[in-house]
Amino acid sequence: MPQSWHDHQQPLNRSPRISRREWLRVGGLSCLGLNEFMLRSLRREAASLGDDSLVPVGKAKRCVFIFLFGGPSHIDLWDMKPHAPENVRGIFQPIATSASGIQLSELLPHLAKESDKLCLLRSMTHGDPVHGTACSQVITGRPHRRPGTTDTLAPDDWPSLSAMVKRFGTAAAGMPSSVVLPWYLMFPSQGARIAGQSGALMGEQHNAFLVEGDPSRADFSVPGIRLPTDVPTARLLRREGLLREVNSVRRSIAEGPRSQLISDQYRQAFSMISGEQTAAAFDLDRESPVTRERYGSHKFGQSLLLARRLVERGVSLVSVNWDDETRDEKQSPFWDTHHDNFNRLKKLAPVFDLAFAAFLADLHERGLLDDTLVVALGEFGRSPKIGQFTQNAATEKTGRDHWPHVFTALVAGGGVPGGHIFGASDRLGAYVADKPVSPADLAATMLTHLGVDPSQRYHAPLLGESFPICTGHPIRDWS
Repeated sequence: MPQSWHDHQQPLNRSPRISRREWLRVGGLSCLGLNEFMLRSLRREAASLGDDSLVPVGKAKRCVFIFLFGGPSHIDLWDMKPHAPENVRGIFQPIATSASGIQLSELLPHLAKESDKLCLLRSMTHGDPVHGTACSQVITGRPHRRPGTTDTLAPDDWPSLSAMVKRFGTAAAGMPSSVVLPWYLMFPSQGARIAGQSGALMGEQHNAFLVEGDPSRADFSVPGIRLPTDVPTARLLRREGLLREVNSVRRSIAEGPRSQLISDQYRQAFSMISGEQTAAAFDLDRESPVTRERYGSHKFGQSLLLARRLVERGVSLVSVNWDDETRDEKQSPFWDTHHDNFNRLKKLAPVFDLAFAAFLADLHERGLLDDTLVVALGEFGRSPKIGQFTQNAATEKTGRDHWPHVFTALVAGGGVPGGHIFGASDRLGAYVADKPVSPADLAATMLTHLGVDPSQRYHAPLLGESFPICTGHPIRDWS
C-alpha cells in the first residue's frame, strides 16, 4: 500500500474532521491513482492460493480460455485430411485416440490418450485473415470495427471476454473473477497490446487481473499479494477504515457511481492483499515436482498448472495466452507457420500436447472438469494448400498462410460431451460443411456457462451508447 496513507489509531466516526494535511497524505486517492493502484493490486493478486488453503467453490462454474496465438494449422493437427491431395494433407499421419472414431495428428500422442474428454469443434469460422483484428474478434466475440487491419488496443475496442466476466461475473472471496496470464498478446515489434484485450468501451477499470511473467522460472512470483513485513494486518485494517471514510465523504460531495466503483475495486484489493489464501494460490512451489513435471517445465505448461490452481480456488475465468521463445521471429512467430510449417509444428505441438493433455487429466482427476469449460483455439487456421498465398506475401512454399474460413476449437468439460466431434469442414479443410460456429457464438457459450447473460447491456461512456455484451447464440445442443 502507498506509504502516504495515514494510519489512524482511533476508530473513525461517520462525519470525520479530516485535516488538510491528512487529505494531502491520502492524495493518491485521485481517480487515476485509485485505478492504477487497483490494477496493480489485482494483477498481483493472482500468484497466491496454496494446496492447504482451498476456497470452497461448490458447484461454481469455471472456464479456462486458452489462446493459441498465431493460428495453428487445423489440417496438420486436429482436422486431418488423409485422403486429400498431397499438397493439402501434408506429411503427418493420423493416429487413433481413446475416443472411437476420432483421430488426431501423430504429433499429439498424449492428447490422443485424453480424447475421450475432448470435443473437436471443427466448424469455427469468420472472415478476417489479419492477426490483430482476428485476435480481437475471437477474444471479444465481435468483428473488429476496422477489420483487415493489424490494430493495437484502442479506446473504442469491444471489451474482452475477460473484462465482461470481471464486470458481470462472480468470484470467490479474496479472489478475482477474471485472470489473464502470462502476458497480453502483442507483436514484439509494436510493443503494445493487440486490440480487444481490455475493458475498452466498457471502461479500463473492468480489465481482468493480469499475471505477467514466466511461471516456469524458479524466481517467478506475483508482487504485491502479501503484506510487506513492516505493515501488520492491524495497520492495513486502519488504512482500510480511513479509505472507507474518505470514499464516504467523496460520495456525499459529488462522486456518485464512479466513487462506488472505485470503492469496490479497493475493497477487492484489500481482500486479496490481506488474505493468506489469496497469496498461496499462485505459489507453484506448493505443487509436487511430479505434478510440475507432468505439465512440462516450460512457460505454457506451468501457465496451465497455474490456471488449474486458480479455477480450483474460485476464479471464474482464466485466460491463458500462448507464448514461447519464437516471439522475436519477424516472419513466423508462435503458431504463425508461414515458413517451414512441418518442422515448426514438430517443435510447437509436443509442448502443447504434453501440457494440455496433463491439464485435462488433472481437472478430471480432481473432479473439476464437469464444471470447468475448457476452450483452446487460435485466431484462425492455416491455408489448405501448402504454400498457398492468401494474405501474407511472406508465405513460402514450405508454409501455410492465414485461413479464417474454417478452423477448430478444442472444447472439454462444462457438460460438453467428450469423445465427440461437433460440426465439420469440407473434404479439403477449406470451408464449413456443417454447423458453423462464429466467435460470437463461442463467446456466448462461455458466458452462459459462467452464468452471465450474453444479452444484457452495458453503457459505453466513450460513445454514449449501450450495447449487448455479446451478439452470439450459445451452443446448447452438442449432438
